[in-house]
Amino acid sequence: MHKHKIGVIGGGLMGHGIAYLLAVAGHEVGVFEPDAETSASLPKRLQAIADLLGDDAALVQRIAAHEQMAAAVHGASFVFEAAPEKLPLKQRIFADLEGLVAPETILASNSSAIPTTEIGRDLKHRERVIGTHFWNPPHLVPLVEVIQNERTSAAVLRATMDLLREAGKVPVHVRRDVPGFVGNRLQHAMKREAIALVAAGVCDAETVDTVVKEGFGARTAVLGPMEQSDLVGLNLTLDIAEVLYGSLDNTPGPHPFLREKVKAGKLGMKTGEGLRAWAPGEADAVRARLSRFLAEQAKARKKSLD
Repeated sequence: MHKHKIGVIGGGLMGHGIAYLLAVAGHEVGVFEPDAETSASLPKRLQAIADLLGDDAALVQRIAAHEQMAAAVHGASFVFEAAPEKLPLKQRIFADLEGLVAPETILASNSSAIPTTEIGRDLKHRERVIGTHFWNPPHLVPLVEVIQNERTSAAVLRATMDLLREAGKVPVHVRRDVPGFVGNRLQHAMKREAIALVAAGVCDAETVDTVVKEGFGARTAVLGPMEQSDLVGLNLTLDIAEVLYGSLDNTPGPHPFLREKVKAGKLGMKTGEGLRAWAPGEADAVRARLSRFLAEQAKARKKSLD
């Protein structure tokens, strides 16, 4: 496998995990993080990942934090942007990158929903812009959606898919650059209906979570929705759709119930209440449970590939 110099823009929630997984794959990684506090905490957070996965701590030495973007991306073959989900900010970053890297350097955005067609619209070399939507946490969740926009070249798509596959990820090719790509469109379609059910008094939020986790969610890791439809038969799938689809939520825009929660400052675990109430310590327990589960899956997958 060819070793690359890779730049990562943003060392926060997603950026540090992306940097870690690429360093583990043998690449030298430069991270640009403008916030001094976030940058200072980077080594500790990277070490925490190594401890969680039982990796050699020396791997972290392949990652260097930089105060200037130019230093982080100097000589890079790939740059992964992991900045906040704001289009003007991402457009400014990509415009700055175009003046700092070679014309053939691949510029990838980790946006969760923003099309890279818009992010790279004013660049000179639009053929090297591509979307790479990692899932949180990127060092534990295998999937990366690789989004080809209207100008992305076949060579850039192939090189990006190869890099991620060789790093142990599961890259999938998204052929059209639509907002939300595939995963978040599916995820938010479910969230939309879940919020509507709670708002209508059909059930409470805890019941929604139980139905998902103990019901169809128990098989989702090994049986996707298209497989499940073919498994039960498309005739049954159609019969259910005929009865159900007309009554699914079709509120234009975000549901008023969600807007009211946000307006009231009920933002979720960080405020102690959102769609559910969170007593002290409960949020930390949920985070720890998720981290343990994903870490065990990642270890098992790594072992199976060795």
